[in-house]
Amino acid sequence: MNRNWPLWIGGTLLIILILIAFVGPYLPVVDRELTEERVVFVEGGIETAPFEPSSEKWFGSDRDGRDMFSVIIVGAKETLFLIVLITGIRYALAMVLALLAVGKKGPFHTFLQGWNQIFSALPVIFSAIILLHLPMLTFHEHRAVFAIFIIAFIEVGRLGTVLQQHFHSISKTPYVEAGITVGVKPLHLYKNYYIPNALPEVVIQFFLDLGRTALLIGQLGIFSIFLSQDFLQLTYGAGDIVNTSNNWATLLGQARGDIIRGIFWIPFFPALAIAITVFAFNVFGEGLRKQFHRLNA
Repeated sequence: MNRNWPLWIGGTLLIILILIAFVGPYLPVVDRELTEERVVFVEGGIETAPFEPSSEKWFGSDRDGRDMFSVIIVGAKETLFLIVLITGIRYALAMVLALLAVGKKGPFHTFLQGWNQIFSALPVIFSAIILLHLPMLTFHEHRAVFAIFIIAFIEVGRLGTVLQQHFHSISKTPYVEAGITVGVKPLHLYKNYYIPNALPEVVIQFFLDLGRTALLIGQLGIFSIFLSQDFLQLTYGAGDIVNTSNNWATLLGQARGDIIRGIFWIPFFPALAIAITVFAFNVFGEGLRKQFHRLNA
């Protein structure tokens, strides 16, 4: 029997990512405090941050002199937490709406279709930028919470419609029709028929959507859209919006201008970490699809 390489490769990468997130910060080579070291005295003078990759700083440093390797490791847990939380909220709401609209009629069906049509008119990244730039959210003390729910809600309509189609096809199977005929309660049907039969497809789509979410927050980072941010007063009447977290996506926003200045390593390593994460989720999802198809063959 041929080995399911996508499942093995994706699973291995996901295990590595989880170990980096939860074990990585405790490694002796990682500076958990992210100590700033803007000036270093060397033989013949001084050097100022950012420092290029070297044997001492494998990924170089950022403009504050923080070790980029440590920044990436420390930010891994927050990044993965955001990805899973956003996707989990989206699936919880989409599953409920899809089950309530399984008959493709009624107010829940109309609501789900309307939600899908509103946000399918624009690319997801544009919808996210518009909503996250609402003045009431720019400096709100709970901006991060609102940002998480906004990003999750944008694609609830698309996902709910996909799940609705799948649940609707299950509703046409003989055992579900028989259950309806004999008066089985809807909650019992959902619990014992719809969800168990849809679970393989839901799990596959969940991991694929984790990749979509990782890509989306990476794109937001490129546009300097921070999930959590503060206003930093620079001079009288002037200031700047700054990132207040170490997740990989928002590190990209801070480092966007460094590419032009030739400081390639600051944006490169957060971008690489996001790319590997997207790849891992997508490959693992496709591996699960292949595995489920084998089991059903």
